[in-house]
Amino acid sequence: MNAADFIALLPLLTISATAVVLMIAIAIRRNHKVAVIISLIGVAVAAASLSLTASAEPRQITSLLVLDSYSRLYMAILLGAAAFVFLFGYDYLKRRQERPEEFYLLVLLATTGAMVLVVSLNFVSFFLGLELLSVALYSLIAYVRTESASIEAGIKYLVLAASSSSILLFGLALIYADSGSMDLSQFAAAMIRPTGSANTVSLMTGLMLVLTGVGFKLAVVPFQLWTPDVYEGAPLPVTAFIATVSKAGMFAFLLRWFHVHDGGLSGALGLVLTIIAIASMLAGNLLALLQTNVKRILAFSSIAHMGYLLVALLAGGPLGAPAATYYLIAYAATILGTFGLMTVVSGTRCEAASIDDYRGLFWKRPLLAGAFTTTLLSLAGIPLTAGFLGKFYVIAAGASQSRWLLLFTLVVSSTIGLFYYLRIIVAMYSQPGGPGLEGESSTQQLSLPATLALTALTALILLLGVYPAPLWDVILAVTRDLG
Repeated sequence: MNAADFIALLPLLTISATAVVLMIAIAIRRNHKVAVIISLIGVAVAAASLSLTASAEPRQITSLLVLDSYSRLYMAILLGAAAFVFLFGYDYLKRRQERPEEFYLLVLLATTGAMVLVVSLNFVSFFLGLELLSVALYSLIAYVRTESASIEAGIKYLVLAASSSSILLFGLALIYADSGSMDLSQFAAAMIRPTGSANTVSLMTGLMLVLTGVGFKLAVVPFQLWTPDVYEGAPLPVTAFIATVSKAGMFAFLLRWFHVHDGGLSGALGLVLTIIAIASMLAGNLLALLQTNVKRILAFSSIAHMGYLLVALLAGGPLGAPAATYYLIAYAATILGTFGLMTVVSGTRCEAASIDDYRGLFWKRPLLAGAFTTTLLSLAGIPLTAGFLGKFYVIAAGASQSRWLLLFTLVVSSTIGLFYYLRIIVAMYSQPGGPGLEGESSTQQLSLPATLALTALTALILLLGVYPAPLWDVILAVTRDLG
C-alpha cells in the first residue's frame, strides 16, 4: 500500500479513528453531549474526506477493497443515515436512565462494518465487514437493559444471526475448496449465467449458501422471521439504524455483485430471486395488515420494500442499478423520518408503539402529525413524495426488461399496503380520546437536534418527490462503474 491507497481509505480510517477517540473520551469522563458531538464530528469529517478520495478513484486496494464513485455514493448514504441516528438517539437516550455513551461507539463500529461491505471486492473483506456490523448490532438491539422486550430481541437476533453467519461461512468454505479463490468477480458470471463445466455442484451450493446469509441480513422471505420481533423490541433509533444503514450496506454489496448492464438476471439465480421478490412483496404487505403495533407494521413493510428493490436488481439493464439506488435513498430518508417522529412522540416511560398512541395527534401537535403523514405517504408511494418517484423508477426499470409478473405483483402489493398506512393516518386525524401516552407526547418539548433532523428529512422527502433530476443524474454517473 502507498499514500494514494491511504487517501482512498480516508472515510473508513476516519470513522475507525472516531470510534477510538470516543472510547478514550468515555474512559476519561462520561458525558452524553461530548459523546454525540465527537460522533457527529467524526461522521462529518469522514463525509468531507469522500471528496478527497475522488482524485484517487477508481482504485483497487489489494484484492479486498475498491474505491470508486459507486462506493463513495453509498458511503455518503451510510454516513448521512448514521448522523440522523445520532441525532434521534440523543433525544431518545437523554430521556432514559441509561449510560448512553456506548450507544454512539457501537453505531460507529456498525457503520464501519457497513462501509466495508460497500467497498468489498472479496468474500474475505465481505465477511469481516458483515461480522463487524452484526456484532455491534447484537448489543445495540439489547441496549435498553431495563426493557425485557429489548433483551429478548437481542437474544433472538444473536441466535439467528449467528446461525446465518455459520451457513454463510460454510458456503465460503465450499467456494474456496472448489476454486481456491475468494475474489468476488470470479463468481459473478457463474451466478448470473450459470453455464459451463466450471460451475460444479459444490461451487453453486456454496454461492447459494452465501446468498442465504445475504437474504437474512436483508430480511427477505423466507429469511424474515426475525424482523418483526427485533423491530418491536429494539430501541427506536436502533430500529432506524437496522432499516437503513444495515440493509443499505448489504444491498450495495449485492448490487455490485449481481448487476447486469446488458440485461436482467436469468437462469437459476434469476428464478430464485424472482420467487423471493414476489413472496417478499406479498407476504410483507399481507402480514402488515394484521398488526396494530406500528413498529411491527413497519417491520413487515420493510420486507415488502426489500422486495421492491429486488425488482430493480432483477431487471438490470441501464435503469436497474440507478432505480435501485434512488429507491434506497428515498426509502432511507423516509424510514429515518418515520422512526424519528416515533422517537420524539414517545414518552419517557414507554415508546409510542400502538396505533392508539397516535390517536388525535393532529389536534395536539399538528406539525408532527403533518410530518408523520408525509413520511407515511412516501412509504405508500403517493405522488409528490420521494417514495412515489422511487417506485416509478423501479417500475420503469422492470418495464424496460419486460418483467411483467414482478411489476404486476408490485402494483397489487403496493395497493394492499395503502390500507395499513392509512390506518395510522386516520388515527392521527381522528378526535383525541381513548388510550394513549397519558398526555406525555402533547406536552414534552422537541430538542433542537431532533427538530433539525425532522425538518431536514421532511424537506428531503418532498424535494426528491418533486425535483429528482440532480440526484438522478449523479446516480446515473456513478452506477456506470458497475458491471
